[in-house]
Amino acid sequence: MRITGIELHPIAIADPPLRSSYGLHAPFALRTVVELQTDDGLRGISETYGGDGPLAALEAARSRVLGMDPFQLAGLYRDLAADVEKDTQAAPGGRSQTYLVPGENPLDRHARTHAAIEIACLDLIGKAVGKPACDVIGGRVRDAVPFSAYLFYKHAGGGGVGGDAREDEYGEVLSPEAAVRECRQMIAKYGFREIKLKGGVLDPDIEIATIRALRREFGPSYPLRIDPNCAWSVETSVRVGRELREELSGGGYLEDPCATLEGMGEVRRRLIAEGIHTPQASNVAVTSFADVPQAARLDAVQIVLSDPHYWGGMRQVQYLSHLAGVLGMGLSMHSNSHLGVSLMAMTHVAAACPNLTFACDTHYPWQTAKDEVVTGGRVPIVDGSVRIPDKPGLGVELDYDQLARGRERYQKIPYRKRDDEAEMRQHVDPNWKRILPRW
Repeated sequence: MRITGIELHPIAIADPPLRSSYGLHAPFALRTVVELQTDDGLRGISETYGGDGPLAALEAARSRVLGMDPFQLAGLYRDLAADVEKDTQAAPGGRSQTYLVPGENPLDRHARTHAAIEIACLDLIGKAVGKPACDVIGGRVRDAVPFSAYLFYKHAGGGGVGGDAREDEYGEVLSPEAAVRECRQMIAKYGFREIKLKGGVLDPDIEIATIRALRREFGPSYPLRIDPNCAWSVETSVRVGRELREELSGGGYLEDPCATLEGMGEVRRRLIAEGIHTPQASNVAVTSFADVPQAARLDAVQIVLSDPHYWGGMRQVQYLSHLAGVLGMGLSMHSNSHLGVSLMAMTHVAAACPNLTFACDTHYPWQTAKDEVVTGGRVPIVDGSVRIPDKPGLGVELDYDQLARGRERYQKIPYRKRDDEAEMRQHVDPNWKRILPRW
């Protein structure tokens, strides 16, 4: 079996005006759907970051991928990693995502590109042998993968613009009361059993009040997490950890409260000195294998948030699962705005990672059926989980009419790169800048 064709489909999907410490989401998120064809008529698919940068990196890999045996992926990773070492300058903060949104760090380019190709190859391999992707990479340890309710503070609007605007399902959410309403709606629709709040947006006291309101509403059987994406100082992080010692217990965690592993290590030491053992998680300070031993040595991170899209693919996340297990660390999964192809890739790898025991993040509830590109429409989330389908590969196929609509939308809009700061300046505050720490 050889790869005889590669098609890259740049698409745009509506995205609501969600807030984080990075700024404000634009009305559209950018994605790239990758489609590989083989000499025996199989097609394998994946979904990855969108815009000019990721698309150019995939185009640059085209000649390397054409003619390749889909089973022979190690050499591809080696070659792409060598290209990055030659061609990129150091990014601010190195591999850390502290200063760059996911998908924009040049030091991750090889991993992102390899992941997009690898996932499509694993879809091909699964179809060739008649097995789901999770069983191709070693076998599942669970048939259904739990995800968390991913809450955001947001402005009014459902994403898109003009005649292509989406219904605002959740309304404006800029208070604890509105966040509880948002969560109630999301749990009623999808059945989630864990809750995550994206913080770093409002004054920490309001975000503390939001977590407390969620605990009052849903009780201790729903683990709670908060992720301010490094918006707080060490002092503020310690204060929030102290204030929320009860609410974040019982399976919850404090995610990336402040910048750097050293800062998170200091927060951890000071909280433990007060008898507070709330775990800390990261997908910002820990983004490569070299970060993991350092995070363990500093006791800065107890839970690593993986992501097949920028860790290098599904098998790289499995390696991360093994390493985290050796070091006594837990594993969860990070998410960006995405559609059903990405959701299934995340589900398959999570199903094949024994050490991934925390519900995964997903932005999927924030996207709509109007943008979905898999046949049959939206991937069902039932009782907070996605089941592994009884189909080979990823278990989903492309709806080419929907894919064409996404491509047409991409051609019409001006966005070619995610820039949350620019959106904040345009729609909220003309003088806004991302400041770390903000509080």
